Amino acid sequence: MPLPPLSSLSPRVSRSPVSAALACAAQHLSASSTSRAAHISVPASRALRLSPPATHPRVGTTAAVLPPRRVGQFLDRCAASGRRIGGITGNSTGLARGVVNPVFNASAHSAASAVSANSASARVVPAKAQMTSAAAGDAGGLPEIKGRVEANGLAVLTMDRPKALNAMNLGMDRAYKALLDEWASDPGVKAVLVEGSTPRAFSAGMDIKDAVGYIKEDITTPYVPQVFTAEYTLICAIVNYPKPYIALMDGVTMGFGLGLSAHGRYRVVTERSLMAMPENAIGLFPDVGFARIAARSPAGGALGTYMGMTGARISSPHDAVLAGLASHYVPSATLPTLKQDLLAADFASSPADAASLVESLLARHAQPTVAAGAEGASLPASQLEALLPAIERCFHRSQCPTVQHVLGALRAEEQSDNTTVVQWAKDSLQAMAAGAPFSLAVTLRHFHALSAQAAAAAATAPNHAEAEKLLPIEDVMRTEYRMALRTSTRPDFLEGVRAVLIDKDKSPKWSPSSQEEVDEADVEAAFAPFTNPSDELAV
Repeated sequence: MPLPPLSSLSPRVSRSPVSAALACAAQHLSASSTSRAAHISVPASRALRLSPPATHPRVGTTAAVLPPRRVGQFLDRCAASGRRIGGITGNSTGLARGVVNPVFNASAHSAASAVSANSASARVVPAKAQMTSAAAGDAGGLPEIKGRVEANGLAVLTMDRPKALNAMNLGMDRAYKALLDEWASDPGVKAVLVEGSTPRAFSAGMDIKDAVGYIKEDITTPYVPQVFTAEYTLICAIVNYPKPYIALMDGVTMGFGLGLSAHGRYRVVTERSLMAMPENAIGLFPDVGFARIAARSPAGGALGTYMGMTGARISSPHDAVLAGLASHYVPSATLPTLKQDLLAADFASSPADAASLVESLLARHAQPTVAAGAEGASLPASQLEALLPAIERCFHRSQCPTVQHVLGALRAEEQSDNTTVVQWAKDSLQAMAAGAPFSLAVTLRHFHALSAQAAAAAATAPNHAEAEKLLPIEDVMRTEYRMALRTSTRPDFLEGVRAVLIDKDKSPKWSPSSQEEVDEADVEAAFAPFTNPSDELAV
């Protein structure tokens, strides 16, 4: 049956745009489909959810019954036409505007189908943990966040959005955290394993285009603070997770994907891993607490600052470990065996020793990484270790406190007698030229401030664990929340996404267009606390 024209909404039901759309869709679609029906209602949020039939308190109409695929087709038509589905206000989540591109969420009633039961011993996660899991973009309505708990006490979380390289959206963020929160308090869960559904990617980061759509519609959209709140509270949960957290960083692991993995206790890379923080190229800044990781990197934090400023891609397992992004290297061919051993480990009978059990299994499967100059190795050799002196000269806070200093130092390195250093300097200058000048200034200030704090903490704390406590992730994320809300609503963000992801002309028109035009007062303002304390990130 062809989809109904939007003009077919009858006057009898048009008093509420939500009820009209649903009634029209139900009338034209539900009777013709033999596929499993899902019930669609409109809760008090920007996202439409698949949920059991209910009378919505604001709309006052019983939810229509629609087949999942047809729901998506109908609402896609509405989105394409520019028609708003509703004008929902006064909700508890703060999303007080209508929907153009609805985010579908998996419901409690289909929690069983939301779990990948690869083993007969796996149990379905509690329904409340599935309430906010976003439905997949593929037809069929399967969730993009899957969770299960094995009989041995290992919980497995899988990001399953392969066509988008497991890029995360708001619904996925919330579902991910809901699972972690549930498992943190579940005595039956002893450790957590996180993975991507495809060898191509662990996660490529945040779904940028989704956020841009909302910002284009309304620069004050509540969607932006919701996304950053979801991401940053999730990062805090990972850093402070009370149980062993194991991330299998196979494939592309960038942006928010690094936040989901590199903050964990056990961070496993393969020869296929590709890591980067490229946010400056789209007018944002390297966020999700990466600056905290960078602050403790070699050369007094200069290595991490270099990664943040240039968006350098790390493909060498040795470099990943060197930079603090990874704790172990396991060949991709061995990864299935490691996972099988984790699934077979007797966590349940040794609850107090879960970390030791994880460490012994990782030690069994991990292999040494390849240092610079190693011969006969099949892995990419380290590119960064030999460059550390040059990296320190160009990116350490004491030697290059401003972006202009960094650029000048890199130009000086182009005159080096070392051809490797010369090429590195050229590549770094080219990468920074692609970044938004304002973003680069904000990034350098942020990374240098945290590296200075990390150095002070290391000088006073008796050990590494105590030093970490002096650099609390909550403080970092509160700062980045202020920065994120301010940079994401600047013209640079929309322009960067246009140039890199939409038109792909790689010719953004930044504002300001050069470092000389960057106003230091604007940079400082990006870090300032909000006037209203209630607007701060609640962590």
